[in-house]
Amino acid sequence: MNNFDRILDIKLPRKQSAFLWGARKTGKSTYLKERFPESVRIDFLDTREFLEFSKRPYVLRERLLALPKADLARPVILDEVQKVPQILDEVHGLIENQGLSFVLCGSSARKLKANHANLLGGRAWRYEMFPLVSKEIGNIDLGKALNRGTIPAHYLQDEYQKSLSAYVNDYLKEEVFAEGLVRNIPAFSRFFEAAGYSHGELLNYANIARDCGVDAKTVKQYYEILADTLLGTFVLPFHKRQSRQVLTQTSKFYLFDVGIAGVVIKRTIPDLKGEAFGKAFEHFIFTELNAHRSYSGSNHDICYWRTKTGLEVDFVLGGKVAVEVKGSDRVDASDLKPMKAFVEEYRPAKAIIVCRETVRRVSGGIAIIPWKDFLKDLWAGKII
Repeated sequence: MNNFDRILDIKLPRKQSAFLWGARKTGKSTYLKERFPESVRIDFLDTREFLEFSKRPYVLRERLLALPKADLARPVILDEVQKVPQILDEVHGLIENQGLSFVLCGSSARKLKANHANLLGGRAWRYEMFPLVSKEIGNIDLGKALNRGTIPAHYLQDEYQKSLSAYVNDYLKEEVFAEGLVRNIPAFSRFFEAAGYSHGELLNYANIARDCGVDAKTVKQYYEILADTLLGTFVLPFHKRQSRQVLTQTSKFYLFDVGIAGVVIKRTIPDLKGEAFGKAFEHFIFTELNAHRSYSGSNHDICYWRTKTGLEVDFVLGGKVAVEVKGSDRVDASDLKPMKAFVEEYRPAKAIIVCRETVRRVSGGIAIIPWKDFLKDLWAGKII
């Protein structure tokens, strides 16, 4: 399997700890083995370790303090830490009383919060790992990325369809059902499929509730579970100033990987054209923007803007940069209308159309940028 040079860079001062969150198979464990090759590591996916520490969390302290001091000069890695919430009290004590540092790796903080687990009160920095992004892949194949997604194993596999299907089923089973995050398993399964079809669209909790046989409040809670388990991200409406013509209440929701979304809605992209391609392409650009804001440390808001008359700009970054995604290889005057309306109203620092044209150009102050150029600029820090 290819070794990708990951953008995430965890640099911890002496005695500093960190949480590393990320969906399953994004490469967290591989990254930590490469970044901290000599660190003591305990994996709670190991059934024996899980059972031992679930029953007797104090064994962590006993084990670590029996090691040579040189072994404890490096961060201790605890993998899948959400499976043993009570271990965090021991971690807290070892940080405070022994000066140890930890990297606490997991795929969901929801169970920790639900069990009122000790989240270390700001003693641990927070990092997140995403599926591969264009800079890590290098010469990215767009069609391949849209169909397979960019989870490392899936992007590289020829039999990616089976792996994607297994991932969705196993993830639901292990991350949501097995952790007891929902009680009505059939309803959540129906919701997950319905959520796929409203993916990237304005959320209508009432309509989805009718499809899966629960109330709208429950549907909203299900979306929050997806967000807490790092399966997706809310995108809120942008409204710098009050206007009766602009939507200000309804969110959108994007799953964390374009390939996973394709499996949920049974979508394939045979050609780089058409409505399905356009939606997948928009989703792909969002995953790049979302990963960039985390890896860069800027953590700016990503919003969308839409008027009641239907004018829409896909993404507004930090209130300063407007980005519209077009799947076409030719952007004409009608495609510029929503962005022109946004520019006239808010005067952003940059207004960008990302598309499949092959040469950069500027029309009426709006930059029209080929998608590969846009991604290079994004990761070079030239967009925001």
